[in-house]
Amino acid sequence: MKTDNKPWFWIPLLNFASGLPYAVIISVSVIMYKNLGISNEDIGVYTSLLYLPWVIKPLWSPFIELHGTKRKWFLSMQLLISVAFLLVGFTIPSSGFFIMTLAIFWVAAFASASNDIASDGFYLLVLPEDKQSFFLGIRSTFYRLSLLAGNGLIVLFAGYLEHKYSDNTKAWSYTMIAVGLLMTFITLYNFIFTPKNEINAVANNKEAHQNQNFATVFISFFKKKRIGLILAFILVFRLGESQLLKMLSPFLLDTKELGGMGLDTEAVGIIYGTFGVGALTLGGILGGIAISRQGLTKWMLPMFLTMHLPIIGFILLAFFHPTSIYYIYAVVILEQFGYGFGFTAFMMYLIHVAEGESKTSHYAIATGFMALGMMLPGMLSGYIQKYLGYDNFFIWVLLATIPGLILSRFLEFPKDFGKKTQ
Repeated sequence: MKTDNKPWFWIPLLNFASGLPYAVIISVSVIMYKNLGISNEDIGVYTSLLYLPWVIKPLWSPFIELHGTKRKWFLSMQLLISVAFLLVGFTIPSSGFFIMTLAIFWVAAFASASNDIASDGFYLLVLPEDKQSFFLGIRSTFYRLSLLAGNGLIVLFAGYLEHKYSDNTKAWSYTMIAVGLLMTFITLYNFIFTPKNEINAVANNKEAHQNQNFATVFISFFKKKRIGLILAFILVFRLGESQLLKMLSPFLLDTKELGGMGLDTEAVGIIYGTFGVGALTLGGILGGIAISRQGLTKWMLPMFLTMHLPIIGFILLAFFHPTSIYYIYAVVILEQFGYGFGFTAFMMYLIHVAEGESKTSHYAIATGFMALGMMLPGMLSGYIQKYLGYDNFFIWVLLATIPGLILSRFLEFPKDFGKKTQ
């Protein structure tokens, strides 16, 4: 039975523990490898492969649903993530650090994806239903704060250590050890404060019973009307973004002789982790308000254009290399705001795709295809950038957004979908 279990004490850090590992594995690792001398080509391929656990997450979510409590799962996974980050820190000074740290990040990525599944299920099982809608906003806020901590504070800390020691290897080794210790503290906090009144409802939970025949649920997703168009759209919509995200940090860090902006690690941490995340959050909030007031039909195209057009700013930076850092701030703020604003429409469409009897499982499958659409192009991004140079690469990225925009005009959904009812 769900009771008042002081959600303010456990919801914030439980969701912080979901976002922080994702930020470190997917984003911070790019900056770390760049500063440790790894080529853009290898960064693009191998850090994109780290998306794979989130791609195939739907395949093992029923196992987590059917075995043990969600609390045991997320505590175990958070502990594993903590150990993984500590091992990355201790491994960085070794000669074969690249392969070894990638292997450890893989383990952490699987643990992080599993932690997401368990945390989401725990939230639904333990929190009273009349409070879930309110705390949904709190979950989102602390998830975004964890991205701020990862992309901002952790990168800023690494940049400070780079200057202090004049040794990138030592700086990133200490940084990852610090991240491991932080995750250990969060895990301990969640062990103490998350409620223990979770009911392992495998025997009498209807959804768990349905998951026992997961193959049927999985196949039913591919029987949806116009599923070919839906999958094509999901896979290509982030074609440009997937490449942009992998090469943005290398672009900002590379010297101007190599076509980059010549920033140091601290500057990148400040730009993306503070102003960037703030603009991203504001864009997401305004996007949600816009759709709730007027529906997805009216806002889909404007939101998608708002998301993609700021790429022009990076084209201008790559061609003209302005000396003032404020131009970079302006471009990043516009790009992050546009991303937060526009991505809301994409996620709302995925909610429409998932509607039906098996909403939870179908949404997981849809987001798995979304992650696949990020992983595959991202793997090629380093090679494409190397061949084209940064200036032409950003032009290519802008062109790569066109197929998704074209396909979006053929999507079908209720006219007022997403609009808040009176």
